[in-house]
Amino acid sequence: MSKDNKNEKDWKETFKKKFNIEPGVHLNESGGKDKKKFTFSFWYFFIILLLFLALNTFMVTRQSNVYSVDYTQFKTLIENGTIKRVAIEEGRYIGYPFAKDQVFTDLRSITSDSNAASLLQSFSTYKVEDPTFIPFLEEQGIEFYAVPPAKPSILSTLLSYALPFVFIMLIWRFLFSKMGGQGGQGVLSFNQNKAKIVAEGDTGVRFDDVAGADESKYELEEVVDFLKHPDKYTEIGGKIPKGVLLVGPPGTGKTLLAKAVAGEAGVPFFKMSGADFVEMFVGVGAARVRDLFRQARENSPCIIFIDEIDAIGRSRVSAGMGGNDEREQTLNQLLVEMDGFDSRTGVIILAATNRPEILDPALLRPGRFDRQVLIDKPDLEGRFAILKIHTRNIKLGDDIDLRKIAQSAAGLAGADLANIANEAALMAVRQNRKQVIQADFEEAIEKSVAGLERKSRLLNAKERERVAYHETGHALTAFMTEGAEPVSKISIIPRGLGALGYTLQYPTEDRFLLSQSELLGNIDTLLGGRAAEEVIFQEISTGAGNDISRASDLVRRMITEFGMSERYRNITLPTTQSGFAGVAGAREYSEKAQEYIDDETARIVNERYQIVRTNLEKNRKALEVITAKLLENEVINGTEFQALAKSEVIV
Repeated sequence: MSKDNKNEKDWKETFKKKFNIEPGVHLNESGGKDKKKFTFSFWYFFIILLLFLALNTFMVTRQSNVYSVDYTQFKTLIENGTIKRVAIEEGRYIGYPFAKDQVFTDLRSITSDSNAASLLQSFSTYKVEDPTFIPFLEEQGIEFYAVPPAKPSILSTLLSYALPFVFIMLIWRFLFSKMGGQGGQGVLSFNQNKAKIVAEGDTGVRFDDVAGADESKYELEEVVDFLKHPDKYTEIGGKIPKGVLLVGPPGTGKTLLAKAVAGEAGVPFFKMSGADFVEMFVGVGAARVRDLFRQARENSPCIIFIDEIDAIGRSRVSAGMGGNDEREQTLNQLLVEMDGFDSRTGVIILAATNRPEILDPALLRPGRFDRQVLIDKPDLEGRFAILKIHTRNIKLGDDIDLRKIAQSAAGLAGADLANIANEAALMAVRQNRKQVIQADFEEAIEKSVAGLERKSRLLNAKERERVAYHETGHALTAFMTEGAEPVSKISIIPRGLGALGYTLQYPTEDRFLLSQSELLGNIDTLLGGRAAEEVIFQEISTGAGNDISRASDLVRRMITEFGMSERYRNITLPTTQSGFAGVAGAREYSEKAQEYIDDETARIVNERYQIVRTNLEKNRKALEVITAKLLENEVINGTEFQALAKSEVIV
């Protein structure tokens, strides 16, 4: 037996002794094994109802030999002697063809079945308020008597009163069970938490399944090691952090890392979302927090993971008049609970958010969330490692270059890369190929960045020509701008919601800061499309709306955030969130400063636009040659564009 197998066997035996379950067994909320629960079905009630009706039909006496006649016929039968005895019941008369004391002792006197039927036949009619009826019976010599109302049986009483009540209760139970929350909880159990406890094996994720976040994994490996070997830390007097906050943009793998911690540690794992605590009833969230921590103590060592904690951890100061009593009570209870237990008990809290700036300071202080782990978008090596993980089960062609794909996917998060790998596989299937080729990944990246290709959107010749000049203007400006990212593709095929064409630029390396000249070069590239239109058509169009919006925003950030203006050089002019009802956009500078920002933004944009237009007018021939090629082929790749630009552009 290898050393790894022996360690795994020893760990499983320890886990089984501690928790009395096999690793991988699903636990219920109280920490016990899940038992097969009886689930009520409406069909059960329907079957029971049918059985009651059948029993009632069987036990109730049926008078199948009584024929109903009208009142006049009933009196006629009395007159001709057919009816010899009348029973007066509560709502009807029943006439019998024999007297009360008549006994058929000699059945042989009945010569045929028809005679027997006529002798045993009875007649009934509804009771009529006729004061002459009783004298009529006496006159005809008919024996008559009153029959008292029959007392209801226990069964009929049960069917009349108990059965409707049972029916209503079963319907109520059925409907409210359908309205219940997670974990089979009903509407009336809203004060219970909705945590799902899973044991090792349920997450199916290990640290080997996580790439592009090596430093973050190292921080969390320490948490796992503490849960497995707590004595190593307590002997030296160290304490593990009570809480670890995972911070990062959406899609970077925060939840995935939490699942990996649960999978590696092999301890019960409570997973909840911040929104699971908050309901319409005030106090429910606080009750759920108490119940969650109670379960955690009973199942320690364990991990509590709260995803999107900003749903309940929003700062109470910034809420202002727009505060929420239920959310604040939930947050207060969470703060109290995190202070109320010792990390040596083995309960560790993990939380994830992509908006740490709005969290309450009391939640982030040491003693609660002691450690903040940043999970940022991956760099080139990280993207390469992530792609290797997500392509493990995909059949790749010989031309696949994952490093080039990772380079083309700059700025994308792990979730985006997983989606790109899956889209590439789907495209290969769509083309009836058995393997995924490089072109599939390139198309998947374009689909993720620019949107879905829309060949069905047909442009007229004039619009198509304008779009081609616009995109060529972007590409040529990028080519002539020092330090600009190289152009990898130009296309006039519409994509997404509003893009009639696009120019893709992929960086050759990851960049974490930009100089002032590089920022101005990005602004020039954005303005190149509109400048090209004006050079060729002597007028501008609405096609550059998004370009000038991005250029204006970048210039404004240079002035207010980066301190790159003449008057406010090395000074930041921030905009903050207002304390009143969370209104955004409140500025911390004067109206005069705002006027300067507007004027300076317009000046810089117009100056850069004139520079770009002058360069394009100087290279009008190159603009026309490349545009003609683009109109002919609809798509020009980066290599072809570089060759055309080098031969035509005048430096």
